[in-house]
Amino acid sequence: MQVISGKVQKAKKVVIYGPEGVGKSSLAARFPRPIFIDTEGSTTEMDVERLAKPSSWELMRQQVEWVKAQGSSRYRSLVIDTIDWAEMLCMDSVCAKHGKNGIEDFGYGNGYVYTKEEFGRFLNFLSDVVEAGIHVILVAHAQIIKFEQPDEMGAYDRYQLKLGKKTSSQTAPLVKEWADMVLFINYKTFSVAADQKGTKHKGQGGQRTVFATHHPAWDAKNRHGLPDEFPLDYSYIAHIFAGNTASAPTSPPPAAKTAPPASPPVPPPPVETRAEQAPPTTTTSPETGAGLNPHIPQALRDLMIQHGVQEFEIQGVVGKKGYYPSDTPIANYDPGFIHGVLVGGWQQVFGMIQEARNSIPFSTN
Repeated sequence: MQVISGKVQKAKKVVIYGPEGVGKSSLAARFPRPIFIDTEGSTTEMDVERLAKPSSWELMRQQVEWVKAQGSSRYRSLVIDTIDWAEMLCMDSVCAKHGKNGIEDFGYGNGYVYTKEEFGRFLNFLSDVVEAGIHVILVAHAQIIKFEQPDEMGAYDRYQLKLGKKTSSQTAPLVKEWADMVLFINYKTFSVAADQKGTKHKGQGGQRTVFATHHPAWDAKNRHGLPDEFPLDYSYIAHIFAGNTASAPTSPPPAAKTAPPASPPVPPPPVETRAEQAPPTTTTSPETGAGLNPHIPQALRDLMIQHGVQEFEIQGVVGKKGYYPSDTPIANYDPGFIHGVLVGGWQQVFGMIQEARNSIPFSTN
């Protein structure tokens, strides 16, 4: 048996959460050579590299797969902003696969169990990205919940990851356990007396602060000896993501404070630094997207463009399986069939399309 001793240098799994507008995305943008999967379109005012907003759970998985395939020589950090919006894509996918209109339609809480299982598989997939040498940063909103310790009297308010109402008890623990580091960001406010008697108080301060250790009022953790709290400044954690080139200084050298480069030091990438650009692909072309029926639902349309699939190829597979006649336009398919079968099972659908392409001696593609 091989015995490994000492610290092992590897990419990190990080969760950053807090109220809206506190600076979560700005902090994530300071990580080494980041690429954003912007699930809610919140980075449009930031000069960062990003993939187009995913219109389905399957498309987001493929975006993650593409980043992993690029390797750490091109991107060193993958930022999913935000993971709670990604969870909504996951829930939509689960509902579509089971022919349900909403997560509550399952009954007995089964919809939340399915969501937890699917989300857990996605976290395992992100762990593969980490093994490839790419830091994964999950950005999330915070919500205030009423919390009661099982061994104490009374309840109190606390912040936690905003991962749905009922699913918060299912997926939030998975995310926290998965992460190496959970950082909570909030405005630090002080209460001071507003009158001489001290009977009235008002809030002052408002400094943006990072909390790195657990507190009854919020979840946080780290394995790097960070202080309990520190100002919202990437320089306080930069040494953790600098690999073997840095120890743990209180104030890192100026090079650690510089913004990530706008362009990776590799041949010109297909990803642009503006939100209006399309996601990178290997088989699509502007003509492919322009030739598609504009009435095809966006989630399926995006996948077709991503893989250079034409409408007749979808129709051929669907007709062969006997779902619809092969001359039925995709726009006439039942929405539940499109999202549950074609989008939800895209890997199998695309596999059948590839088989059909290979069976044609002289392909026109």
